[in-house]
Amino acid sequence: MRLFAAVLPSSDAVAELRDAVQAVPATEGLRWTGEAGWHFTLAFMGEVADPLLPELHTRLARAAARTAPFPLRLHGAGRFGRRALWIGAAGGLDALRLLAERADAAARRAGIPMEQHRRYAPHLTLARARHDHADLRPCLDALAGFEGTPWQVDALRLVRSNPPVPGVPGEQPRYEVVGQWPLTGH
Repeated sequence: MRLFAAVLPSSDAVAELRDAVQAVPATEGLRWTGEAGWHFTLAFMGEVADPLLPELHTRLARAAARTAPFPLRLHGAGRFGRRALWIGAAGGLDALRLLAERADAAARRAGIPMEQHRRYAPHLTLARARHDHADLRPCLDALAGFEGTPWQVDALRLVRSNPPVPGVPGEQPRYEVVGQWPLTGH
C-alpha cells in the first residue's frame, strides 16, 4: 500500500482554513485539494510491502512516544514554482521537524527505501495548477496574512493514499488513517 506519516490539523483549524479558502478569488486552472486531503506529510514512504508493516508500526510508535505534544497553527501561504499553492505552519516547528526526522528514520529502519534526505519544509497543499500559466498571485495575496488558531499536535498518523479513480473528472486521491500513535515525550 502507498503510505506516508503525517500530522493532521484539528477540526477547528480545518474550519478556519475552509473559511479563508472560500474567500479566495476564483482562479482558472487550479485543482483544489479537498479538506479530507489537508495534512502535513512528515515522511512519504511510497509503496510499502505488507511484511514490513509490523516493524513500521513498532518504529512509528517508538518515534511518537519519544516526542512530546506541541502547539502548531496554520500560517501564511506560499507556492512551489507555478504549480502548487500551500499553507505553512508556525508554532512548534522544531518539534514538527524532529517528528518528521523520526518518522523518516522509523521507515528506513523498518526496511523501507526512502528518498534522499532533505530539510523538512512544513506545508499543507491547497491547490495544484493544471498548467504552468495559472496565476497563483491572487490566491497568495488573499491567503498571505492567514493566521490560524493554535492547536495541540498530539498524534503521529500513518496514512494510506488511495489513487484517484481513473477516468472520473475531478477525482482526487482518498486518504485513510491506518495507524495512529499518541505523542507522549517519554
